[in-house]
Amino acid sequence: MQFATALLAFAATVSTVAANTVTFWTLDDATRTIIFTPSAGHAEIESITVNHKKNTTVTFPEGYIGNYYAVQEGATAAPGMLGEVTFNGWNGLTYFDVSAIVNPADHDNVKQMWPASALEPMSGCEVFPCNNAYYLPDDVQTKVTEEVDLISTLGVGSAYPN
Repeated sequence: MQFATALLAFAATVSTVAANTVTFWTLDDATRTIIFTPSAGHAEIESITVNHKKNTTVTFPEGYIGNYYAVQEGATAAPGMLGEVTFNGWNGLTYFDVSAIVNPADHDNVKQMWPASALEPMSGCEVFPCNNAYYLPDDVQTKVTEEVDLISTLGVGSAYPN
């Protein structure tokens, strides 16, 4: 009986742990593959294909640190603009940014990131270049939130109504 009670208590605890997610929102008609690159020692995440027909949410492992980039259908799979994330980082916070360090000419894939419940803090740009993304290794552009659910836009277009 004690085992069953303990098991139920554990299951209740596990079910209340929030997932770490990024929801990918495609703003144009392109189909893209999202490729995830974990930092050393972190779990691999399978690549996914996304398009404008629906937003796609990916769940990240607890404590994940790494990045992702998007590649349009038919293009060479090479890193471009990066979405960088750290879930459950220092003080349990989520750290994120859009980075142009690898390929600042990639203006049509990863665009912006923000917490799912608010538009702030936001990293990235609707139109590149802008002053809200990493361009140099010493740029101070990392955003931080208590949230564990992020939105990331992809493609040409605006996430804001006109």
